[in-house]
Amino acid sequence: MSTTDKSKTDQLTTSNPELRKSNRQFYDRLWSNARLIDPRQFNTWPLIEPMLDDAQRRVEIGPGLRPRLPVTGTFFADISKPALNALEQAGGQVAEVPIEELPWPDDHFDLVCALDIIEHVEDDEQAVSELARIARPGATVLLSTPLHPEYWTEFDNIVGHRRRYRPEDLVELLARNHLHIEQSAVFGMKPDSSPLLNLGMWFLKYHRRVAMFFYNRLFMPIGLKRQKPLELSKDLIPTEGVDEVFLICRHTPSP
Repeated sequence: MSTTDKSKTDQLTTSNPELRKSNRQFYDRLWSNARLIDPRQFNTWPLIEPMLDDAQRRVEIGPGLRPRLPVTGTFFADISKPALNALEQAGGQVAEVPIEELPWPDDHFDLVCALDIIEHVEDDEQAVSELARIARPGATVLLSTPLHPEYWTEFDNIVGHRRRYRPEDLVELLARNHLHIEQSAVFGMKPDSSPLLNLGMWFLKYHRRVAMFFYNRLFMPIGLKRQKPLELSKDLIPTEGVDEVFLICRHTPSP
């Protein structure tokens, strides 16, 4: 068994409570020394801003301190107390719950956003089912997730990923929960430079506090400046060579 395959196997055998605890600890440390970033600084804002007039009820799941929806007037669910405290102080309505246990009623929201979340949980079927449940018929659901199990690296282990998706499996997962992909784009802010990424992973593994300090104070601001506009395509984009995908889905439950 290769080192990469072993890493994937080790991650896949992590139990749900252990995985949730690990994710909470990692992101609590990350967000404790970070600042809340205005959603308008992200390349998703030109897409999201026109949606807001028709999204009076909106929710974002697991945003940390990087929300893509405007904070005021938005509901947020997260498992990180530092993130929720900052979001609440900025005017958000918060709930400390995991994605598998959302507290809102059925058919409640016009816009649901969950970026970089479903790859972190053990029961992704339940997670996606919950997103669909709280979305009204016809609602927009925004998702992003990493692709291709063969692209697995130590980075996935460090940040608490449970899986990478085969594109066909992701499409089937969404379809089972009545989420139809309308548009998609290449996504993510991970650096293209392998030496830089390897250096960052080394620091995250052996000097995590130093790594998180420089991520929040240096690499995140640089990443924001270097973002490329989202290039949306109809349906699912060709995924060969794509590390992470952004999806605009429509909730279309059966009559």
